[in-house]
Amino acid sequence: MNNEPYIDALKALAEPHRLRLFWLLIHVDQRVTVAEAMDVTGETQYNVSRNLKMLYKSGLLTQQKSGKWVYYTLAQQDQPHWVSLVESVRTLPEEDFAEVSSRCVLRLAMRENNECVVGPNSDEWLRRISGADLDGEK
Repeated sequence: MNNEPYIDALKALAEPHRLRLFWLLIHVDQRVTVAEAMDVTGETQYNVSRNLKMLYKSGLLTQQKSGKWVYYTLAQQDQPHWVSLVESVRTLPEEDFAEVSSRCVLRLAMRENNECVVGPNSDEWLRRISGADLDGEK
């Protein structure tokens, strides 16, 4: 058995920003674009692109181009050790990801016909996020 891809996946998930992105994809059960991930995480285009690409290259995500957007989604895993890896991330405490999870729900609600139509840092996003109650308090 070649362990190199599995080791690459573990290395990819060892970085907190990539772990957060992967957790979001598991829990929102959606595909995500770089623009959406930028708004959700507050990171730069360079960092988000690099992190998603590393998750993709490690075999944890797939990518699909649709129009001007590239969507990243969870790769289907059928080998037990890969399934266990995904499940271990799935079971991380939700409270550790509460704010980013709320931001993700808000951002994905801006889609039309389940397609990203708004780039990062749009006026619409800034209005939504400024009026959002992300941590349960005002």
